[in-house]
Amino acid sequence: MTTVLAVTNQKGGVGKTTTAINIAYYLAKSGRKTLLIDFDPQGNATSGIGIQKSELEHGTMSDVMLETRQLSHIILDTKYKNLQVAPTISQLANTEAELGSLSRRFTRLKNAISITSGFDVVVIDCPPSLSLLTVNALIAARYVLLPVQTEFYALEGLGQLLETMKLIRKNMNPTLDLLGVLPTMVDSRTTLSQQVYDEIKKHFPGKVLNTAIPRNIRLAEAPSHGAPIGVYDRFSKGARAYKAVTKEIIERMGL
Repeated sequence: MTTVLAVTNQKGGVGKTTTAINIAYYLAKSGRKTLLIDFDPQGNATSGIGIQKSELEHGTMSDVMLETRQLSHIILDTKYKNLQVAPTISQLANTEAELGSLSRRFTRLKNAISITSGFDVVVIDCPPSLSLLTVNALIAARYVLLPVQTEFYALEGLGQLLETMKLIRKNMNPTLDLLGVLPTMVDSRTTLSQQVYDEIKKHFPGKVLNTAIPRNIRLAEAPSHGAPIGVYDRFSKGARAYKAVTKEIIERMGL
């Protein structure tokens, strides 16, 4: 059985793609065959894992969603053992507009994953919006990981996302579950960061992961080098945090 994890937050700039890349990397490093699906039209997970978008020859997630290619045909190897990626370019935004008028528009990602075998875990990096693509990801997923930045507007808009999850659970994916809330960009030196952290724990009792992701310059630098933090600087605070978070995610998913 493949376990599908959607990393999502409709708010941009919360460390969503950084989280998807590094969780996928550490899952693969733990020996689990892992597929990272870049499902954000910005394509940052593709470049952040070291894939050159200009050299993509075998198709992207746009082709998968339009059903002109199977997911297995576009998957690429990365430099890292057990980790492969389904790449994306900005064309996915146009594809989303086309999807609106097509049949089975909500279940295309689920169908694509269901006929792709050989993976223990699929990690989906969702767009920063409650779009048709995000709905596809939530219908395909077993679990949702919600990165939340510890800043003033952190909880704004999350109610809408949770409501969407509830509707999807009721109508299309009864097993969808919020695996955990991951506080990101935590600056322990500021009172505000600590206050928001406490507020997140109050808002999501029992769901906040034990490890938070600190604000860390090495984490910010890693994507420009096309490498996960565990490769770019494995002794950094960011690397240690994502390694610990992945261990907790493995336990929560029962892998």
